[in-house]
Amino acid sequence: MLSSGTHDVIVVGAGAAGLTAATVLHEAGHEVLCLEARTRVGGRLLSEAVDGGALDLGATWFWPGERRVAALAARAGAEVFDQHLAGDAVLHDRSGSHRYPGNMIDVPSYRFATGAQQLTSALATSLPPDAVLLDTPVTEIRPAGAHGVDVHTPERAFRAAQVVLAVPPALALERIGFAGALPDDLVRLARSTPVWMGAVAKVVARYATAFWREDGLAGAAFSRVGPLQEIHDMSGADGRPAALFGFAHARTVRPGFEDAVAAQLGACFGPAAAAPEAVYVQDWSRETWTAPRSVHALGDYSVFGHDLYRRPFLDGRLHWASTETATDHAGHIEGALHSGERAARAVLSSAAHGRGLPLG
Repeated sequence: MLSSGTHDVIVVGAGAAGLTAATVLHEAGHEVLCLEARTRVGGRLLSEAVDGGALDLGATWFWPGERRVAALAARAGAEVFDQHLAGDAVLHDRSGSHRYPGNMIDVPSYRFATGAQQLTSALATSLPPDAVLLDTPVTEIRPAGAHGVDVHTPERAFRAAQVVLAVPPALALERIGFAGALPDDLVRLARSTPVWMGAVAKVVARYATAFWREDGLAGAAFSRVGPLQEIHDMSGADGRPAALFGFAHARTVRPGFEDAVAAQLGACFGPAAAAPEAVYVQDWSRETWTAPRSVHALGDYSVFGHDLYRRPFLDGRLHWASTETATDHAGHIEGALHSGERAARAVLSSAAHGRGLPLG
């Protein structure tokens, strides 16, 4: 296996958490390498470019008070706008669709005009050109004693003084070998931690116009029938691109799913909604680098932000980051950014106590 030398810090995962950690460490003067299994950056921030803007197939919103996201959006030059709220909501059940005055479903929040993935793209661009390696899945992380930590991929091996593991914990335990070096309580915790959005399919229906607004509807619905459990307006700031989106249990995605979605949208918002120009289905449970095989069995969200995720392992050289490990806004983009900052601070603290480069 080809050896690729030593690094101050290796970050595993180029999503919002990993790229935040890499950016903080780079700005602190450390030499950082970020390894990403996908052929793109962003993780669960995934935006589909369309005429007039972008449609988010992953994380969509951020909320008032989430200062890290707001600051990053400003730094990235990402235009934000208010989520559309005006109009009536719809309750969809076995007796049909029922219109309710006002929108009791949506809350004030913000969206990104060119998609949430712009945030991670901006972070990646701010790093040195060779700091992010795509299509490079990590298969093993081994302690190397006083020499740091060895990080293996299918074709190359790297060594670092510190490692930030910025992927969902359950995925890390399934995909990466740790040579038996992690304590049993951490292994049990990581394997049982749910993956945010991991068992969800996100569905976006695009239209020529946001016609439901003209009918006084907010584009918001709750359904007791499905396949979509909740529906929201995903149109751009000026109504373009026009779109509705919803969430479904990933297990309901099977042949005929898109037809069922179109029929449901028609039942909720009128015949025009049953004929979208395009339907995008992002089944996160089928994403190899998001969801472990056990994703549908993981449901204890109380373990998000567990104390163990704030402790360094492998003799203080391995640090956790991902929105699941955040103690602040876990499950949000804000939580991912928070976890990346926390991991970077832990690396800087460890380095200050003698675990940084040069490696002996």
